[in-house]
Amino acid sequence: MMHGNIFARMAGILFICLCPVMSMASERGVFDMDRWDTILENVRTRATDQNISEDVIKSALKSPAFIPSIVRSDKNQAEFKLTLDDYLARTVNSRRIENGHKMRATYPTMLNRVYETYGVQPHVILAFWGLESNYGSYRAAHKLTDAFLTLMYDGRRETFFGNQLLALMKIADDNNLDINDIYGSWAGAMGHFQFIPTTLAQYGTDGNGDGHIDIIHSVGDAMFSAGNYLHRLGWNPDEKIVRRVVLPADFDTSLLDGKTKKPLIEWAAMGVLNEDGAPIPIADMTAGLVADVAAITDARAAAQNAPTNDPNAIDTDVAPQPVIYAYLTYPNFYRIKKWNSSNWYAIAIATLADELK
Repeated sequence: MMHGNIFARMAGILFICLCPVMSMASERGVFDMDRWDTILENVRTRATDQNISEDVIKSALKSPAFIPSIVRSDKNQAEFKLTLDDYLARTVNSRRIENGHKMRATYPTMLNRVYETYGVQPHVILAFWGLESNYGSYRAAHKLTDAFLTLMYDGRRETFFGNQLLALMKIADDNNLDINDIYGSWAGAMGHFQFIPTTLAQYGTDGNGDGHIDIIHSVGDAMFSAGNYLHRLGWNPDEKIVRRVVLPADFDTSLLDGKTKKPLIEWAAMGVLNEDGAPIPIADMTAGLVADVAAITDARAAAQNAPTNDPNAIDTDVAPQPVIYAYLTYPNFYRIKKWNSSNWYAIAIATLADELK
């Protein structure tokens, strides 16, 4: 068993004493130093087996700290029940659009190089950049070695976070990076496009030609890595992402989760129209439909319960149904969902990208 220096061990104990933690150890009231040391020793062994340099191993494990707030964040991830309209208002706001246009004017050459290399349009790269880190203005709070060690100790996803830490160590070694200067979110996402280490290891690309991949300090590396990732996901620059459409008032909402895909001609036959009421364009491809089903259900209930004051109404028991708006989701939409599985996120990317064309 490895015994770290006395200051690191005291620091770990001090964190526990000052900050109660909802971890499996703190529930017993005692920080398990033996478990902590075993984790550090296992990391050292795995890193050595993967031929990671001794300098990086020593740097990563020199003064490891357990961070209680990270465990609390992991255990208390809030599920925000925003409507789709509220989510879009929050993510595709005027300031983000304005800043996106400024970034396009700031990095025209780099964005064009990404497009020429990977076929991912500038406005698409900018949309991901804007949503992931607000064009790099997001300030990472946690040293990632400490974040991963803390989450490994907590135990809920020890294997996953152990793999992230080893990938981070390998990235630092291969690219001559100071591993103690790599900061990210509490869950390990880092840089302009918020890659986790295993994603960076697979898709990271040297965009500025300096022989290293650094997606935190190099915008070029970050953009090229994002472009490579989307290209490898199959991005098609000739296809739209989504199309906002209007549906018949009695449309079956069970079809609106994006999972049911039909040829466009079938959706058209079911009454799917452009937002202005014109027929949707028909091409030889399948698409899904996504809408805010909860909002539609609430609107239908409100319409049904609303009083009818029209004395000429033939049947006052039948209330007019609200108009249903939805999004036709084309293949690029599902490629975005491999980056982030949220339907709302993919629609926000599409909406912001359209604003930044």
